[in-house]
Amino acid sequence: MLRVEKLSKRYGGLKAVDEVSLELGREEILGVIGPNGAGKTTLFSMIAGSQKPSSGAVFLEGESIGGLPAHRVVHKGIVRTHQIVRPFANLTVFENALAGATFGRDQTHARAKAQEALELVGLWNRRGDLPGSLTLAGRKKLELARALATTPRVLLLDEVIAGVNPSEALEMAQLIKKIREARKLSILLIEHVMPAVMTLCDRVLVLDAGRAIAAGTPAQVVSDPLVISAYLGSA
Repeated sequence: MLRVEKLSKRYGGLKAVDEVSLELGREEILGVIGPNGAGKTTLFSMIAGSQKPSSGAVFLEGESIGGLPAHRVVHKGIVRTHQIVRPFANLTVFENALAGATFGRDQTHARAKAQEALELVGLWNRRGDLPGSLTLAGRKKLELARALATTPRVLLLDEVIAGVNPSEALEMAQLIKKIREARKLSILLIEHVMPAVMTLCDRVLVLDAGRAIAAGTPAQVVSDPLVISAYLGSA
């Protein structure tokens, strides 16, 4: 579904992302892990169109989309969530989801798409509430619903589990699996909660200082000496 070839982002002499390549298969969940400052969110931003790559290429089902602005990337079928969720505070939960549906590729059935997304994440019963009345986990679910309402083919999730309590983290992990199955989506996932990475992801890519240092199954990656040294640490 998604192919990234030698994607780089430079800020003067600093390489925030340095020739990172990846492939995301149909209905696959690919985890992206690494220490803070590794370049994970910058990688997401380039794929999603909110930052232009300095070099490299991005392909969605073989179509080149690298360097397109974010709104065009959404219309192509890639949408992202953000690590810090910022719903429209003065709009209801339903209106927030409707904003996603209206911005998506097909606006014919926007209200139905907003409802479907809220039902999928379990927020339909809160549709008339303002986002400020939701817990952090609830606001993260709303962020998911707003993204799903755009009817994506590829979903980029930036730390959608981090920051919630353990029971909510388990619920969020189950929700991501449910979304993948219900929508037949391919998912690229940045996450620091390693138990979620181990149970959710089919494969994992590890970044450190802007470069990919390892890739493989979760079990392969967590036993890699480079990954242990750069990110996981010794017991």
